[in-house]
Amino acid sequence: MNTCAITTDDTLRETLRHGNSGYPFAYYPENIWQFDFHRIDWHWHHELEFLSVAEGAALCLVGTDKIELPKGCGLFINSGILHRFEAQSSAFIPNIVFSPTLLAPEKSLIYEKYVYPVIKFSGAYQIFDPQTEWQKQILQILTQIFTMQEAGGNNELGTVQLLLQMWDILFCHSDLSSDSPDIHHLSHQQARLQTMMQYIHDHYMEELSLEEIAASASVSKSSALHIFQSGIRISPVAYLIQYRLMQAAEQLSTTKKSVSSIAEETGFTSSGYFCRKFRQHYHMSPNEYRKKKA
Repeated sequence: MNTCAITTDDTLRETLRHGNSGYPFAYYPENIWQFDFHRIDWHWHHELEFLSVAEGAALCLVGTDKIELPKGCGLFINSGILHRFEAQSSAFIPNIVFSPTLLAPEKSLIYEKYVYPVIKFSGAYQIFDPQTEWQKQILQILTQIFTMQEAGGNNELGTVQLLLQMWDILFCHSDLSSDSPDIHHLSHQQARLQTMMQYIHDHYMEELSLEEIAASASVSKSSALHIFQSGIRISPVAYLIQYRLMQAAEQLSTTKKSVSSIAEETGFTSSGYFCRKFRQHYHMSPNEYRKKKA
């Protein structure tokens, strides 16, 4: 089975460029089951994302929320929101990712009046259920957009027309009546989460404590635990171990260093402890992993 993985930077921002500066739009006919560990791991992007479940069922994690999406349902994920997808079997989720500026240039009347308010105040995500008429309309437009991409040809103008229709419906049904303090809180928490992640990425080779990780974002240990659990559903120390294992796996596949050397260089106190953790995460020993990647 061919597997694939999402690539992110040190803040979990997806590094793949969606489209180009002239046309910042991309279509992805993805099956979650084909990704490593059957999940599209934690990531975020400044672009907006719309998807529908065409086959199987998908589980989307956004902060502390678990969103179960059966076949026929869809989802909008707002700009800058950390999210992750999982599946228990084949789950085909065609999706589009595009810059808000494709709808209208920043600082234009259309952007300031109709685009920015949704990004800023409407919430982290919106579920689309075909049982609700306006959400059914969005799902139908999404299907048209997907079909247009698969047909190829000169479809940019038609695609943007459909995006504007879809956005108009979403805008009309978005709750923009207040400043939505919860959304601002989520953004603030995400900034602190990313600061602590960056600190872990910079210092994972050293002996790190929860207190040091929390101090990097000027928060208490209990706040650090809450921010990590709310953001990516694991503790700071568990994330540290996971990141060390990822770095070790990279060295196993790209170098000829000994297992004990790699364990030491990635911050593990002993090769025995490293091997136990590696097997728990990758379901094979470091040497077996190296042979598989050779």
